[in-house]
Amino acid sequence: MDSTERPRGPHLEWTVVPSDIGPLLLAATPEGLVRVEFHAGPDRVDTMIGSLVSRLGADAWRPARGQEVLLAEPIRQLKAYFGGALKRFELPLDWRLSSGFNRQVLQELDRSVPYGAVVGYGELAARVGQPGAAQAVGNAMGSNPLPLVVACHRVVENDGGIGGFGGGVETKRSLLALEGVLPQPLF
Repeated sequence: MDSTERPRGPHLEWTVVPSDIGPLLLAATPEGLVRVEFHAGPDRVDTMIGSLVSRLGADAWRPARGQEVLLAEPIRQLKAYFGGALKRFELPLDWRLSSGFNRQVLQELDRSVPYGAVVGYGELAARVGQPGAAQAVGNAMGSNPLPLVVACHRVVENDGGIGGFGGGVETKRSLLALEGVLPQPLF
């Protein structure tokens, strides 16, 4: 999976980048960014990539650091986001890992909930024409293949609670603090 030769057929490019919330696995196809995963430590990367290869039917390629092609812009934008200079990701996205209601909800989230704002699970359900489907929206957030870029950390409980998060509640707090929704932790 660390091949130095770029595959000729269907392929995905992947890498692991450091971030303020820990190592992130990024993967892209020629169609766009296809996966962002939290907690991408060495013990988890092979499993993460194996799953992507299986689901997408593509060969995986990890270019040398700084030689990324498909991931160059996502890496640049993530650095800008964590540096406070980017408020909206402008990247092509490959939505193949999401479908049906989940994709509809994630695309609405991406379209309508900007940096520094939050939305309740129930409100997001209503926005996609499914009032009362707050729990299904929570499931859609949990299945999000593109967290951070499609900002599921901005979805909170209707009563003001922070709600869950695939990257962990502390990660969600950190991201909401970065965006000015919550105060920065003292330590």
